[in-house]
Amino acid sequence: MRWVLGAVFLLLAGYLLQLELLVYAMCSLLGVILVSRALAFGWLGQVSAERVCNRARVQVGERVAVVLTVRNRGILPVPWLLLEDSLPQHALRQRPPRIKIEGRRLKIVWLKGRSEQVLTYQPTFLMRGYYQLGPLLMESGDLFGLHRRFRLAADPHFILVYPKMISLDDYDVASRRPVGEVQLTHRLFEDPTRISGVRRYQGGDPISRIHWRASARSGQLQSKTFDASTVAGATLLLDFHADGFPETETLHASELMITTVASLANTLLQLGEKCGVVSNGRDAADRVRVEGFRIEFRTRRGARTQYGMQDRSDRLEPVCVPTQQGDDQLTRILEALARLELTDGLSVAELLAESTGRIPRDATVIAVLCTASEETAIAMGQLQRRGYSVLVVLVCFDDTRFRESAGRLMAQNLAVRRVESDEMLGELCRQRMVSRV
Repeated sequence: MRWVLGAVFLLLAGYLLQLELLVYAMCSLLGVILVSRALAFGWLGQVSAERVCNRARVQVGERVAVVLTVRNRGILPVPWLLLEDSLPQHALRQRPPRIKIEGRRLKIVWLKGRSEQVLTYQPTFLMRGYYQLGPLLMESGDLFGLHRRFRLAADPHFILVYPKMISLDDYDVASRRPVGEVQLTHRLFEDPTRISGVRRYQGGDPISRIHWRASARSGQLQSKTFDASTVAGATLLLDFHADGFPETETLHASELMITTVASLANTLLQLGEKCGVVSNGRDAADRVRVEGFRIEFRTRRGARTQYGMQDRSDRLEPVCVPTQQGDDQLTRILEALARLELTDGLSVAELLAESTGRIPRDATVIAVLCTASEETAIAMGQLQRRGYSVLVVLVCFDDTRFRESAGRLMAQNLAVRRVESDEMLGELCRQRMVSRV
């Protein structure tokens, strides 16, 4: 704009002073500026991009392939086009980083008319999380560098990285012994409304149990089998409030807590027990932008403020996976844990007040904490006095802080276990974790 104003001013001055050479030069300059501006808009407007990614869900340490195809739909060539596929900067700058990149996600290309260019790279995900790949930031302009335009294209692709799980030692999966043994308020009995399958008739089976259709198909008497109406299990309560983490241990402690919950859930479900998760953390999916990926900008800063996920979420509702069984229950739990982020919202006491009604009384509450304040310990103690079986797992690296937190919890007559490494987590179930009601 300053170039245009300057040229117009000199053109008027040359016209008033009858300086023909200056008028001719300014007319030429204004023509070049207008033509360059039109070309800058035209070149970027005729370019489109498409993203292909071969995976949407991966495990920690796995690599995905990203292929970006940029096409020039017009007949005019584009002299230069800067392509940059955006990635979460915090994941790249964090130490240790969450993502490692192989290949080129930044490239300058020249596009002929009706031609295309391909940009490929391979990110490796080193930590669990919910990652946004893209959109593609395209920059172009005139040959003189007077006008530049920026545009977002190729809608982003989201990658869910499941948390790591550790095998828990000294657990006979076939024993069906729950991780947290409880004194049930109801006897285990079969629910005749919940048929789980059929088996061969055994002497003493009542006539009402015989499955007549299956018997007719097989030519032998078959009896129905039923699911139990009450199944012991556990609800895993995860404290992800930022105030509960020492600043120097936040990353390591939070990831180990996620691994602890995932490992316990995997063990419970392999044992045939019901399992669920309740947390005061926030869901990363709440920060996803749903629009604004196909807009032109005048500055690179303006484009960059639009292409990433939102900085924060105001979510206060607990993240909850209902306590139940099922073939896909572990997948639901792992997806929730993969997207979980630290929060400054609900404390543990507020979380319990909000979600206690969703926790079955016959399932052990296994609380995974980093530290336990006096308020947290009292809230957990009140939960136990209301008839719940409660066990606390402290993911703590500092001996002094562990003794302080464990002292507050044991003062409320709560059972406490400690985890400070993957190896220690593997031995967590070496001793029976019992909460007495």
